[in-house]
Amino acid sequence: MKALAAVAVLPLPEVGSHQEALLSHLGNVTAGSWLRTFISFDAVLVLSGALLTSYVGVNGLIKRMTLDRILPQLLLKENAKGSSPRILLLFYFLCLSVLIITQGKLGPLAGVYTISFLLVMIYFGLGNFLLKIKRSQLPRPERASGFTVALAILAVMIALYGNVRMHTEYLIVFLQYFLPSMVVVTLLLNRNELFNYLLVGVDRFFTSVKKLADVSKFYLTQASLRLTQQEFVYFTKADDVSILNKVMIYVQENEITRKLKIVTVLADEDFVGEDFLRDLEVLDRAYPDIKIEFLQIRGSFGPEIINRLSKEWNIPINFMFISSPSDRFSHRVSDLGGVRLII
Repeated sequence: MKALAAVAVLPLPEVGSHQEALLSHLGNVTAGSWLRTFISFDAVLVLSGALLTSYVGVNGLIKRMTLDRILPQLLLKENAKGSSPRILLLFYFLCLSVLIITQGKLGPLAGVYTISFLLVMIYFGLGNFLLKIKRSQLPRPERASGFTVALAILAVMIALYGNVRMHTEYLIVFLQYFLPSMVVVTLLLNRNELFNYLLVGVDRFFTSVKKLADVSKFYLTQASLRLTQQEFVYFTKADDVSILNKVMIYVQENEITRKLKIVTVLADEDFVGEDFLRDLEVLDRAYPDIKIEFLQIRGSFGPEIINRLSKEWNIPINFMFISSPSDRFSHRVSDLGGVRLII
């Protein structure tokens, strides 16, 4: 509607020459300077709200990634009011660097934002397909058909292609941030292996400087131990050995740990069968690098018992796993406080 009003009221040359402040110019032409001032003031409020929303969203995203040990734990340090200033400062300097690289020009800034936004929309669609394939039985209030999701992804991909085709230079600016970010995240995800390689490198290249080698090996070993000593929890419903084996494969491939608690929550009249205990013994021998501890707890599985065990064991809830619940599960997954679904 805004574009239609601009084309209907203004001569086309004026539309092209006032791209950066078209609405305020339109208000000035139609009603005078008061409307131009009002539109400019409203634009400032809208942009301020968008900026605040971006800070809140990025703070939540980075905090979650840090809790999942993808990013360094030093980012979690909070001030007296409970906010994370290091995350906010990191995002501020990142935005400032984009402003400097694009020299404050509106076109490149809008182009980078457009590419980022469209890629996020594509990933939403891909995530929906993964839910359909990997978590088809997961209870959820709303479902979209496969055709609808595929059509949405196709439409967004066409929009992304059009934007890149019109302004290839904007894609270059985007890749200057995207590629280094992926490299950093990949290194952090594999930092335990990186520590091991560094230990080998220290042994080979610092043999002539023994004191430096010893100090380097000490700090690298301590950093590796801090990663592997973090305990994880899997809540089981007396699953068979194939499900438990998938859990062990997931932990071995995706988490940096050597300790796993397998917990089953039983009602007063229930008990664990001998077959299940034998399966656990088999898994304990099959995965010698991971120490398995089996615990039986009486009660009813839900948010209360998860929060209690998290506090008692000092294990964050996002380090606790469950398999996909059935439609008969009495709680929504979102009510469990951040427990992860891995099967």
